[in-house]
Amino acid sequence: MTAGVLAVLIGAGAMPAEAQKRRSKRESSANRKARILRQTEETYMHRYEVFGGGGYLRFRSGEFLQKNNEITWATSATYFLNPKLGIIADVRGGYGNAKVGNNIYSVYNPLITEYTFMGGPTYRIYARQKTALSVHAMGGYSLGNFDGGSKAIPATLLGMWPTSNRPVFSVGVNYDVNFYPNLALRFTPTYVGTTFGDHLQNNLGINAGIVYRFGHIK
Repeated sequence: MTAGVLAVLIGAGAMPAEAQKRRSKRESSANRKARILRQTEETYMHRYEVFGGGGYLRFRSGEFLQKNNEITWATSATYFLNPKLGIIADVRGGYGNAKVGNNIYSVYNPLITEYTFMGGPTYRIYARQKTALSVHAMGGYSLGNFDGGSKAIPATLLGMWPTSNRPVFSVGVNYDVNFYPNLALRFTPTYVGTTFGDHLQNNLGINAGIVYRFGHIK
């Protein structure tokens, strides 16, 4: 009889303890959700973003030439009007060797360079604590130097575009991996449409680098 009473008392004592444990677990989960919400808001309430990095571009340096590989650098600054919509100023450079093939001038794989200066809108379509996805569309002008490595031979005689400044446009997707609310790693698959020689060049590439955020949207 005594043993039975003792068992009942132990069971009765265990029930409040178990209930308290469940309540504590629920409170921990609620606190975690609140913390994630605070960090997410802190991340995307920054007014400014700056980006710097490098990458790769496939570029056609002449109407009848094969595409060549280019090493690129890219930098941009973004002003956010609200947590989703921003305005970008973007500068990029690309360096490669044109595939001009055999020619009577004995010029092989001359160095070519392009620089682009663009601006336009960006919009966040996905924003979470650790990752974000945004799209952008930009336009501006490009500087193409196709004579610099051709030993004074005009670029057009080698089948390349003429050295010139021409309109350019670009669209891309930014994928951000957040280390901290103000610091992220960014990957940007990109399309760049240049117009050297009054022709459209459809160039595809990717940039990667670091994003730093600062300021606060009021």
